[in-house]
Amino acid sequence: MKLIYTAIISLIIAAGSAMASEDAQTVTFNIENMSCATCPIAVRKAMQRVDGVQEVSVDLESNTATVTYDATATTAAEIGTAATDVGFPATLSKSDSA
Repeated sequence: MKLIYTAIISLIIAAGSAMASEDAQTVTFNIENMSCATCPIAVRKAMQRVDGVQEVSVDLESNTATVTYDATATTAAEIGTAATDVGFPATLSKSDSA
C-alpha cells in the first residue's frame, strides 16, 4: 500500500512540474553596480524572493543574471525591479527585450 501511495505522489509531483514548465520563461538581465563577490548573492536573493521565480543564476564577470520564472505568476519587469530596489539596476538584455 505504501508503494502505491508513493507512486501516486510521484505522479502528482511530476504532473505539477510539467504544468509549471509550460509557462516558464527565461530571460537575461544586465546588472549594474556589481563590484565584489557578495553582489551576485544580493541580486540572486532579491530576485528569488519574487513569487514565481524558479531559478536565478548571476554572473559577476559578465554582469548578468539569467532568470527562469512562471509567466503566469510574475513578469520580467517585477523581477528586474527586485534587483533595482536593492541597489543593482537591472535591465533586460537586448536579445530579451526584442
